[in-house]
Amino acid sequence: MSGHSKWSTIKRKKGAADARRSKIFSRIIKEISVAVKEGGNDPDGNPRLRLAIANAKGVNMPKDNIQRAISKAGDKNAADFQEVTYEGYANYGVAIYIECLTDNIQRTVASVRSYLNKYEGKLETKGALAFLFDRKGVFTIPEKALREKEMEEDDFMMEVIDAGAEEAENEDGFYTIYTAMEDFGNMVKKLEEMDIEAENAELQRIPKTTVKLEREQAQKVLKLVDTLEEDEDVQNVFHNMELTEELMAEM
Repeated sequence: MSGHSKWSTIKRKKGAADARRSKIFSRIIKEISVAVKEGGNDPDGNPRLRLAIANAKGVNMPKDNIQRAISKAGDKNAADFQEVTYEGYANYGVAIYIECLTDNIQRTVASVRSYLNKYEGKLETKGALAFLFDRKGVFTIPEKALREKEMEEDDFMMEVIDAGAEEAENEDGFYTIYTAMEDFGNMVKKLEEMDIEAENAELQRIPKTTVKLEREQAQKVLKLVDTLEEDEDVQNVFHNMELTEELMAEM
C-alpha cells in the first residue's frame, strides 16, 4: 500500500468508526456555511456547496440537517467563518499542518498554540512547512457505486484517468483516486457526468516524505493529533509521521 493510500485509508476508517458524529457534522455544516456565503444557496450554481452536500450524504447526514444548514447559512446573522491554516512541529520533528474554519481567529490560534505547547510541539510561521506536503485531490468511491451504474472497473479507470487521476487504488471495497490540486474540479465534474457519487471528496495535504518513529513516540504524536481534531475550529489535521501497520491497527 502506498503512503498516499495509508493516509486516506486511515482517514476513511477513522471517520466511519468515529463515535463523535456531531463533530463530523459540525465540520460539514461549517463548510456548507462558507460555501453558501461564497456562492449562494443553489447547489446547481455553486460547485463548493454541491461538494459539501455530497460529503454530507457520504457520512449519512440527514437531509433535514443539510437543508437546515443551508438555510441558516443564508441568514444575515449567521456566523462568518474564515479559513485559516497553521503549521508547526509535533514532538520528534513531525510536521503538522492544521486547517481551520473559525469565527474568532484569536481564539483559534491561542488554542492551537496551547495544544502544541502541551505536547512539546512548536507553532511555526505561515508557509514554513508547506514545502513538505503536496496538496492533492482525494476521492473515496465505494465499489457499489460502480455496480449500481453497471460500470466495469476498466471503463471507470479510463474515465478518471482522462479527468486527471494520477493514482487510483482499490482496497476494502473502496476506490481511492488522487489528482493534482488543479484537476480537482475536473474530477468532480467527471464523476457528476458519470452520475457516480463519491463518499468523500476533498483536498488533502499528502506528505512528500515521512518520519518513522518508535511505537511509544508515535502514540504521543497521535495524542496531539487527536487533541487538535477535537477542537471545534479545526477541520483537518495532516502530518508526515509514517503510518506503520502496527499504528494503523491501533487506530
